[in-house]
Amino acid sequence: MKMSEQIRHFIFVILGILSAGMGLKGFLLSSKFIDGGVTGISMLVADTTNTPLSVLIFVINLPFLFLGYRRLGISFAIKSALAIAGLSLCLAFIHFPDVTHDKLLTAVFGGFFIGVGIGLAIRGGAVLDGTEIAALLVSKKSNFLKVNDVILLLNVVIFSAAIFFLGVESALYSILTYFAASKMIDFIINGIEQYIGITVVSVKGDDIRKLITGMGRGVTVYEGKSGYGKDGHINDPRDIIFTVATRLEIPAIKARILEMDPSAFIVQQSIDDTTGGLLKRKDHH
Repeated sequence: MKMSEQIRHFIFVILGILSAGMGLKGFLLSSKFIDGGVTGISMLVADTTNTPLSVLIFVINLPFLFLGYRRLGISFAIKSALAIAGLSLCLAFIHFPDVTHDKLLTAVFGGFFIGVGIGLAIRGGAVLDGTEIAALLVSKKSNFLKVNDVILLLNVVIFSAAIFFLGVESALYSILTYFAASKMIDFIINGIEQYIGITVVSVKGDDIRKLITGMGRGVTVYEGKSGYGKDGHINDPRDIIFTVATRLEIPAIKARILEMDPSAFIVQQSIDDTTGGLLKRKDHH
């Protein structure tokens, strides 16, 4: 990895630690609200045992860091261990102002800052919460559970415990905190211009390829054969066009394709991230 890339990742992680620290100490801790995942478990244990949160966040994450080392490599484990240790030190030694006592603002903006922090850390190649590591490993060993399913089940358990230990009102506000954090994580990782992949099957494949490249997007062309569809059993060769565009560009691209071939088969899917290969959209006059 280039030095500039390492520096960029380091800055992301540092900013993520500070943002998460602000969310925890500036909003949530004074109101007895919690987040989901390992952070939520740490906050719940800290509230019920008076153990410092800065210690619990690091200790409870250790088993997940070990799993990350076994499955995702030493580099990821070291980065994440340093990031979580940095968050622990941040909570122990950095003072953050207690911003507001309004419960709704506390829940929303506490989740906002925590979500931004976790998202920035992930962009930097580390994690501040080991929940995603555990969910990934469980989902790989299960035929019916996906990563999101595992995270959801874990948080159902956490917030059920919060109802018992913190009360119904605090638990409900904590769920709001978790949703705010989740949305911010998605926003930071995917960005404003979330990318969408489009696959097009058409008898006018070459014309559609020229159309898309003319709109400033790169394309990949697969060689395929038509199977059974609206034209019946036809075994003719057909080009399959794949391109990636931003969410805002999709309606215009689809409209142009369908204008050229109303019977074109178009499939869309969300793209979490892309690296290289994308052309910038051209301005045509």
